[in-house]
Amino acid sequence: MKEEFVHFLWKYRLFNTTELITSSGSVLQILDPGTLNSDSGPDFSAARIKIDNTTWAGNIEIHTKSSDWYKHGHQNDDAYSNIILHVVMHHDKEITDKAGNEIPVFEVRRFFNSALLSKYEKIISSRSWIPCAAFLENADNIIVMNWLSRLLVERLENKSEEILKFLKYFENNWEQTFYYFLARNFGFKVNASPFALLAQKTPYLVLGRHKNDLTLIEALLFGQAGFLSQEYNDAYPNILKKEYGFLSHKYNLSPLDKSLWKFGKLRPSNFPTLRIAQFANLIHKSSGLFSKLISAGSIKEIKQLFDLQSSPYWKNHYQFDKPSASRIKQMGDSAIYNIIINTVVPVKFVYGAEHMKPEIKEQAIGLLTDLPAEENVIIKNWKQLGIAPANAGESQALIELKKYYCTPKKCLNCAIGLNLIRNKEN
Repeated sequence: MKEEFVHFLWKYRLFNTTELITSSGSVLQILDPGTLNSDSGPDFSAARIKIDNTTWAGNIEIHTKSSDWYKHGHQNDDAYSNIILHVVMHHDKEITDKAGNEIPVFEVRRFFNSALLSKYEKIISSRSWIPCAAFLENADNIIVMNWLSRLLVERLENKSEEILKFLKYFENNWEQTFYYFLARNFGFKVNASPFALLAQKTPYLVLGRHKNDLTLIEALLFGQAGFLSQEYNDAYPNILKKEYGFLSHKYNLSPLDKSLWKFGKLRPSNFPTLRIAQFANLIHKSSGLFSKLISAGSIKEIKQLFDLQSSPYWKNHYQFDKPSASRIKQMGDSAIYNIIINTVVPVKFVYGAEHMKPEIKEQAIGLLTDLPAEENVIIKNWKQLGIAPANAGESQALIELKKYYCTPKKCLNCAIGLNLIRNKEN
C-alpha cells in the first residue's frame, strides 16, 4: 500500500458514504479537502472540515499508518502545529502535536470501495511498457486529449527551466542563449555535447564580427572544434587552419579535443564536420537570426531561414581530405523539424513568458501543431497501444507522459490513470 493512494482517496473524496467518523467516533464532514502541497510540510493546506458541530480550517497530514507520524518526527516540527486531521489507512497509534494536543484521526480503510485499490494495484504492479496498457482502450478520449494538451504546456515549461538557467549564465543575452541551444541541437543526439561545448568556447559575439565572411566563420568553428590541429593535403582546410591561427591568437581562443566528436554509426549526412559547415552557413547568412525566429509565425518562414547550403568544398566532401560524390548537401525536412521542435519552439515559449507576451507563447505551441508527429521508438509504442499523435504537439506530449508519468508510475498524478482507476468498466 502506497501513501499516494490515500492522497488520491482524500483529494477526490472517494468515500462510499457521507456518514464518515473519526477513530474516536466523532462525525466528520469534509467541506474542502484543501490544496495538495508539493513542497515540504503537511500534505494538504487550507482544508476545511467539520467534526461534530465544530468547523476547523488548517492542514491535513496523510500516512499509511498513524504511527508514521512519530517515525517521521512530525511531533517535534513546528510546521505540523496546525494539523486539523490525520488521514491514514491504518490507525495503529494515537498521535499528538508538539504542544501535546491529540490530533483527530480519520481511518479511510473503512469507507472506500476496495475495487479502487484493486485496480490501482493491478496498474502499479504491471510490467507492461506503460502501467495501464491493459486498460488504456477504456480511457475517455476527451480526457486523453485534454491531458495531452496540458502535458504539452508542461513539457515546454520543463524545458524553460534549463533555458532560463543558461540565460542567467549568459548574463541575460538572448542571442547568445539561443545560439547555444541551436548549436547543441545541430549536434542532434550523438554530438549534442561537443556542439554545446563548441558554442560555449566560441562566443557568438566573436562570430558576429566576421559573419560576412563564410571562410572566417568556418575557420573559427572548425578550429574551435579541434579539426584544424593537423596537416591536410587539400588546400581548403589549410586555408582555414591559417586563418584560425590568426583568429585564435586575436581572441585568445582554445580548441576542443577533436576526439570528442563521434562519426561511428552515423550517416555521412549527419557527420559533425558537415553539420559544422551548415551551422557556419547559418551564422553567415542569417543576420538577426534570433529576432527573425521570434517573429516567424509559420513553418514556411522558419524553413526558409534553414535552407542552408555549405561552402563549395563540402559539395564533394563529408570530411577534410576525403572526397565524395558531388552533391548539394542541404538540411532535410526532418532535421529542420527537429530544430524547430527542440530549440525554436522552447526558446520562443520562454521568451514570450519572460516578456509577458502570451501571443508569442501561443505562436510557439501553434508551430508544433503545424508540424508532423515525430517518429521514434516511444511514438511507435504509443501507436501500438492505439494512441497515434496527429502532430508534433501531441507527440511531444506523449514523450512527456511516458518519461515523467508512465516510467516512474505516477499514475495517480496522471489524468488518464485517474480516469482508468475510477472507471467502473475496468
